[in-house]
Amino acid sequence: MALATGVAAQKKSYSGLPSDVWPKLYQVDYDKADKAWLDFGKPIFSKEAQALNGKTVTVPGFLVPFEGGLKSSHFMFTSLPLNACFFCGVGGPETVIEVFSSSPVRYTDKPVELKGRLMLNNRNPNQMVYILESAELLGEIDF
Repeated sequence: MALATGVAAQKKSYSGLPSDVWPKLYQVDYDKADKAWLDFGKPIFSKEAQALNGKTVTVPGFLVPFEGGLKSSHFMFTSLPLNACFFCGVGGPETVIEVFSSSPVRYTDKPVELKGRLMLNNRNPNQMVYILESAELLGEIDF
């Protein structure tokens, strides 16, 4: 089964565990006085997270369909399995990344690895706190 246009599903071992990116993204506080950001507040990023802003990163995680059904170039990505992600009430907004991929990615419930340019968002409350631009699917991974 193809996971993305022109990319065959490849299982590989992920050698980056534990992820060195996700723990840095978890280090965020929220300014609850900024009502535009609703319940969580405006994100205040740690120095470690700020150091990743605009950088190309590789992250393991799980796909969350967002729009366009089971194959899309715009979707959510979470560090937690789908049944425990932010949208199910367990994790916070720091556990998900809004993804804009270079080519459409087909949904799978298997863990995958993505690579792209990470952007920290504290300006637009209509988008997620973290955004991965020009993302590409590297394939399914074995934990």
